[in-house]
Amino acid sequence: MSDIPADLRYTASHEWVRSLADGSVEIGITDHAQQALGDLVFVEVPEAGRELQAGDACAVVESVKAASDVYSPLAGTVVDGNAELGSAPELINQDPYGKGWMLRLKPANPAVLGTLLDAAAYQASLAATDA
Repeated sequence: MSDIPADLRYTASHEWVRSLADGSVEIGITDHAQQALGDLVFVEVPEAGRELQAGDACAVVESVKAASDVYSPLAGTVVDGNAELGSAPELINQDPYGKGWMLRLKPANPAVLGTLLDAAAYQASLAATDA
């Protein structure tokens, strides 16, 4: 069973979003996604200053099984990429909702955050795919 924190927002493509006190958001991949990928061996995160549209591929994660794009849940400007993942991609496997964050983004329209899935809706989407 995947860990799905109630205080985050989610996408059907398995990204999570956390609101931060300064108005920016932190983005990563869910516990379900990291479990499906297996042990991560490489992570590429975006550079600060990059402009993203919702749905843009913004990062790459590679495991011994596969490589996958990570998609931006929101439009905005990248404030920070988690450089620590370059030398320690396993942080996503070990702590996907903490040290395994991938990027911080200043949303173009913060209200869009409310349109993303809440924990219950994300859980339901997982259950529907597993059925």
